Amino acid sequence: MRWTPGGESEDIEDRRDDGGGGIGGSGIGGIHLGLGGTLILLILSFVFKTNLFTLFSGGPAGSPSASTGTADTAKDASESTEVKFVSFVLDDVQKTWTGLLAETGAQYRHAKLVLFRDSTPSACGQAQSATGPFYCPGDEKVYIDLGFFDELKNRFGAPGEFAQAYVIAHELGHHVQKILGIEQQARTLQRNGNANAVSVKIELQADCFAGVWAKTTEQRSIIDQSDIKAGLQAAAAVGDDRLQKMSTGHISPETFTHGSSADRMKWFQKGLDGGQVASCDTFSQ
Repeated sequence: MRWTPGGESEDIEDRRDDGGGGIGGSGIGGIHLGLGGTLILLILSFVFKTNLFTLFSGGPAGSPSASTGTADTAKDASESTEVKFVSFVLDDVQKTWTGLLAETGAQYRHAKLVLFRDSTPSACGQAQSATGPFYCPGDEKVYIDLGFFDELKNRFGAPGEFAQAYVIAHELGHHVQKILGIEQQARTLQRNGNANAVSVKIELQADCFAGVWAKTTEQRSIIDQSDIKAGLQAAAAVGDDRLQKMSTGHISPETFTHGSSADRMKWFQKGLDGGQVASCDTFSQ
């Protein structure tokens, strides 16, 4: 990626030195489960023969509690480049969606991105590093522990800056869904049954929205074909079938919540090819 390092985005909420804090309530409804958390829940679901993903399909969220901790200036310094990169991507994605939604008559409102270590409260319950990045519609914030990017490269085999950018753009895609009313409609469908199938449609659409943003970066020569390949590789790396194979050695399509590797790549590519919200109607297909 060709990007210009700058200052920290005004939309970043830096809690890396706040410590873990207390549990932010028992509710975890509405959370868009991160990649690491998906793998953990897959393992536990098979062990206990219970679909634990249903815990994330709805329910009240608790109130965040205060947190305290000690600053880690050395680690802050080592992560300074990553913070600048996340800031660049965050601002670029949000600027892009401001323009794209204006063309449809909708008004984009900025989400916040929370940087944390270990754990931090959110309106969807306690955010944990093991959960991976996620978007919480309750407070309209994306939560990321920067250590996840090392995991993305080393554990999931998706290196490169654009693989990281894809993750951020995907989570902000969930924010676009909330603004457009798609998230609420999807939650209603989930309560009416077949929650997993609806969850897959939600996640694939967020992949497609990430592709829509990627289209604009390609047009502005920020990314090239190698970056696009990295984005597709990242999408494939976190497909439900691949994660299930990694965790249990078996694949159970009926338990998919994010979509197969092939489908995640397909919808990212659809967004990249179409470049519009209308390119991403996963619910009618």
